[in-house]
Amino acid sequence: MERLAEVIRESCDISLLSATFGYNAPVAITDRKRELFDDVVRLRRAERELPDNSDLVAVRSRLESELGGTVSRALAARILGLSHTAVNRWVHSGDVPLVVTPAGRSEVPVSALVEIYEGVQEQRLSGRRHTLEPVLLEGRDRASQLRPRELVANESGGGGHRTAELRSLAYHRAVAKRLRRSTVDAALHLVWQWRDAGKIDPRYATAWEELLRRPLGEIKRAIGEDSERARDLRQNSPFAGTLSEPERRRILSEIR
Repeated sequence: MERLAEVIRESCDISLLSATFGYNAPVAITDRKRELFDDVVRLRRAERELPDNSDLVAVRSRLESELGGTVSRALAARILGLSHTAVNRWVHSGDVPLVVTPAGRSEVPVSALVEIYEGVQEQRLSGRRHTLEPVLLEGRDRASQLRPRELVANESGGGGHRTAELRSLAYHRAVAKRLRRSTVDAALHLVWQWRDAGKIDPRYATAWEELLRRPLGEIKRAIGEDSERARDLRQNSPFAGTLSEPERRRILSEIR
């Protein structure tokens, strides 16, 4: 917890200096982004140990806001300890997602990079030589076993807006099949972040918070219902990004 206090203190000091004096940290932008990323990962680890601490989530939200929602492929490669060429290869294979920023650049979402990074760290701790490949291939394996049409086989309708609804339904039913309390805690923390940043209607934030505090079985049933209330909630879902990129792509391609 000492490092946690240090992370919070440093974040507050830098933000205060920047706002008051126009101070710029004496490191390159990419170095600062790397520092922010590392501290976000540390805070996520602390949140798993203290899942009901909303203050930790608020501090991480501030750091993520400064970091931004995406990072360049070059920085992603540096964080993962890979070459730019290697990261591009996984991007082109569809295993690492990209989003287009408002500036028109194709970058890696921080949320996806954090998940990949934590998986890579686990591989390294186990002493394996190849660290990224097993993490990404696990996503491919899960995608190969996914049956999106079967997940919504008993639901009617298709085309237009209904297709989007069925894709979201299939996605959340796939999430429900392997839902764990740690995943629920992460979703709850995301709701807290959205509410703190004003990114979600307070009514939906309250509804999600109430749902995510229920027993796991009830949450699984609720997120997989094909009801009007469930459809409304899924439009503001904190489970976006829970499935791997190959799984998400398979759902998009098969539910038409």
